[in-house]
Amino acid sequence: MKKVFALFLIVTAMVSCNNKKEQDTTTVENTTVKERIISLNGSITETLVALGEKENIVGVDVTSTYPTDIKETAQDLGHTSKISVESIMSLNPTVIYATDKDIKDDFKAQLEKAKIRLEIIKQEFTIEGSKQLIETVAKSLNKDNYKELQDKIDQDLQGLKAFDNKPKVLFIYARGAATLLVAGDKTPANSIINVAGAQNAVTEFEDFKPLTPESLLNSNPDYILMFTTGLESMGGVDGVLKIEGINQTNAGKNKKVIAMDGQLLNGFGPRVGQAAKELNQLLSE
Repeated sequence: MKKVFALFLIVTAMVSCNNKKEQDTTTVENTTVKERIISLNGSITETLVALGEKENIVGVDVTSTYPTDIKETAQDLGHTSKISVESIMSLNPTVIYATDKDIKDDFKAQLEKAKIRLEIIKQEFTIEGSKQLIETVAKSLNKDNYKELQDKIDQDLQGLKAFDNKPKVLFIYARGAATLLVAGDKTPANSIINVAGAQNAVTEFEDFKPLTPESLLNSNPDYILMFTTGLESMGGVDGVLKIEGINQTNAGKNKKVIAMDGQLLNGFGPRVGQAAKELNQLLSE
């Protein structure tokens, strides 16, 4: 009888031990390791926040301006051209996000050497490109709740006013009167102008070129479009109207100078539909 009782105790102890091991294993498997994310692109930052990752973002670049309080919880690392590997490493990131245009090859090589996980995304400034950006970021984090963000873009694009005659819009990038550039073809400004139902006043060249009185006369825009910060740097609408040649354009004669937040206008992130709608409305006034 004593032998039977002793055997019972041994079996009971073994079962208890096995159960404890199973519980311990379950605990480990259910433990979610929190990411420590650095985002070096404003549109990616917006996307990460929209996907519920705000509390995991520990560092951002200068273009990450939305949501407006992002730099209260994440360290502002500045412009990508001036960010050091040391400043990034000090934040102990588990993953770094950037677009293929955000970091140079040598900086990328340094980060890879430091064995930090890099997610380099090719950004296309189109509606489909915005949707792809959302999907790529979501899947990199094993998230499947991105479809609603893509659908929101389509919802925002509904109800845009169709113009009988598409207004000609000239985007001017300004940093005071000393730095004035106009956006040509294959620029984010060109793309969002087209999405909003208008047309870029300049199509003769790609990228940006300095603004000249001749280009103003040749393009003769109906509207001047600027970043809000750019308009402020010119001293407001009155300052823009003082640019040589402006007063001879339809935009100048009718004082049609409009401005939008830079990240919203050119970001092509989750808010691209909202940006197109806002621009469409401004062009309808």
